[in-house]
Amino acid sequence: MKTIVVIGATGLQGRAVTARLLAGGRRVRAVTRDVDTAAARALARAGAEPVRADMDDPASLVAAAEGAHGLFNVQPTVGSPGTPAGFSAEDEVRWGCNVADAAHAAGVRHLVYASLAGAGRHNTEKLPGNTINKWRIEQHITRLGLPATFLRPVSFMENYTGAYHLRDGAVATAFAADVPQQVMAVDDMGAFAALAFAHPGEWIGRAVDLAGDELTPRRIAAAISEAVGRPLPYVQIPIEVIGRLGAEFAYAYTWLNERGYRADVAFTRALHPGLMDLRTWLRRTGAARIAAFLAARDTAERDR
Repeated sequence: MKTIVVIGATGLQGRAVTARLLAGGRRVRAVTRDVDTAAARALARAGAEPVRADMDDPASLVAAAEGAHGLFNVQPTVGSPGTPAGFSAEDEVRWGCNVADAAHAAGVRHLVYASLAGAGRHNTEKLPGNTINKWRIEQHITRLGLPATFLRPVSFMENYTGAYHLRDGAVATAFAADVPQQVMAVDDMGAFAALAFAHPGEWIGRAVDLAGDELTPRRIAAAISEAVGRPLPYVQIPIEVIGRLGAEFAYAYTWLNERGYRADVAFTRALHPGLMDLRTWLRRTGAARIAAFLAARDTAERDR
C-alpha cells in the first residue's frame, strides 16, 4: 500500500485530507510538530501514523518523507491561528520551499500543494500577499521538476464557525455586503487531494482553482441565521479598521471586494459532484459548529 505524507496533519486542511485518505484505504504518515498532542493522538486512533517534523528543520522533513509515494503540502498564512509570534510571509515561503525540497530529496512521486485561488493571475495584476506567497512556492516546486498538483481553494466556510467572522452577535467582516464572495468547505479540499492522489495521471501537472459556492456576505449571514435559529445580521467592518492590523490584510480584503478569486463553481462541481454549497455544509456540519461556538461564547459572557 502506498504511503501519503500529510504535512500539518493536525491543522484545518491537514485533518480533512488525512480523513479522506484514511477513508479511501490509504496509509497516511501524519506530520506534526508534536506527536503527543490530543489532535495527534486522535489521528493515531483514526489509523494514521503520527510523525514529528518541523517545517524549519529540513532534515526532519526529509526523514518524514522517506519511502513515501505522495505528499500533501500546506502552510499557514500570516495571521493564521497557531502560527508563531512574528510569523511572516517569508516564513511561509521558506516553510513551503523546505517541504518541497524534502519531497524532492526523498524521491516523492506526487506532491499535492495547497495554494490559493487567483495565484495564476500573477502576470496580469497585483496580488495580495498571501496569494503571491503561494505563487512563489508553486514556482519553487516547478523549478524542482517535482510531479505536482496545485490545488487552489478559495476562502473556507469554516472561517464562519468562530471568532474570525463571528463577533458581537453578528457576522462581521470587511467584505462589501453585496459583493459576492466565493467559499468552499474544507472537507471538499480533502476530497480533491484524495482525488488527485487516486488519479495521478489526470492530476499531475494541473493547477485548479476551486470554489463550492458564491454568495454575498449579506446572504451568507442570512443562511447562517436560518441554520442556527437565531439572528446574526451582517456587519461590514471598515477597511480602515482592518488596516490597523496591517496593510496586507487591508489590501487582501480590498482585492476580494474589487477583483475576487474568480474560480468556476460549476467546473469545480463537475470535477467533484459531491461538492458542498453553503446550505449543504451548514446542514451537515457547519450549523452545529457555529451553534456550539455561540453557546460557549454566551456562557462565557454570562460568567463574567
